Amino acid sequence: MKIVAVRSFLKKMALTKPYSIAGYTFSDVSLAFLEIELANGIVGLGTGSPAEEVVGETAEMTAEHLASDFVQTMVGRDIADFQSLITSFRLHFAHLPGTQAAIDIALHDAYGKYRGVSVLSLYGRQVKTLATSVTIGIMSVAEALEEAIAYEKLGFKILKVKTGTSVGEDIERFQKLHELLGQRMKIRVDPNQGYTLADLQQFIAACPQVELIEQPLPVGQEEALIALKSPLLMADESITDSEAALRFSVQPRAFQIFNIKLMKAGGIQGALEIAHIAQKSQIDLFWGCNDESILSITAALHAAYAMPNTKYLDLDGSFDLAEDLVTGGFVLRDGYMEVLDRPGFGVNRIL
Repeated sequence: MKIVAVRSFLKKMALTKPYSIAGYTFSDVSLAFLEIELANGIVGLGTGSPAEEVVGETAEMTAEHLASDFVQTMVGRDIADFQSLITSFRLHFAHLPGTQAAIDIALHDAYGKYRGVSVLSLYGRQVKTLATSVTIGIMSVAEALEEAIAYEKLGFKILKVKTGTSVGEDIERFQKLHELLGQRMKIRVDPNQGYTLADLQQFIAACPQVELIEQPLPVGQEEALIALKSPLLMADESITDSEAALRFSVQPRAFQIFNIKLMKAGGIQGALEIAHIAQKSQIDLFWGCNDESILSITAALHAAYAMPNTKYLDLDGSFDLAEDLVTGGFVLRDGYMEVLDRPGFGVNRIL
């Protein structure tokens, strides 16, 4: 089935409320979208929402690349060649994972719809369902407790607490949350590279109940973590591609868990390359996200459930959007994410 048209656009979406992480505050998000139309009228949808501070690409850059003449060269190609098309665009748009992800997701969606099967079924389901964490930004103890109670009432079982600006305040916030909810909710933290080694050691000593700690030190300081031999430590910003995954899978390791994001890895193809390297090295997978559309969150969920070493989800990026381009994709039940067994990613465009 031939591709007959390719369209792209940029859309700014408000968040339901601003939130803060170490070094940044966000109140809205720009998302780039791609549509790939087949000769029979099927339209595959893709989206890119890279984090500039991590990968050096903005959604505005993504939209510009998606509107380029090179992307139009897929017109006339057969959707059955979607994997080779993804590979060629990854090579052309090297070091632009947001652009790669939008193309990868749209081609996967179009091919799944063409075949009449879900993307997950193409790769084979290995995980039935997992609970996602939901994120609490950097805020006062009182505000964090209020948000946590609200999330518990919504059925969530796991909190991810942003930290990294003051280890003393982080310890207090964690301890108060654990005191209130620790018997009913797991609590993981994300310093966003905001700690020193001394900060990290202080936090671990004071908060032994923490489930895991995401990328505590800045990129480039990973070797300092090796001596800790901690099973709690997870790589995020350090794992951007398969080359980085290979480097950090070698013993002795700084990290025992890899955080994979489609917007770092360049889509499902790149994400699964990282995932298979981790699997061979017996490294668990944590699937994360930025502020994203239901579309790319669902794409990440399909990839996550296709890997047996997937142990953790943090796919809450669409929950904070005040609007979205699509509905469907997955169902959230008491914090657990269930994919819809529909062609492609099972999303419906509404805007």
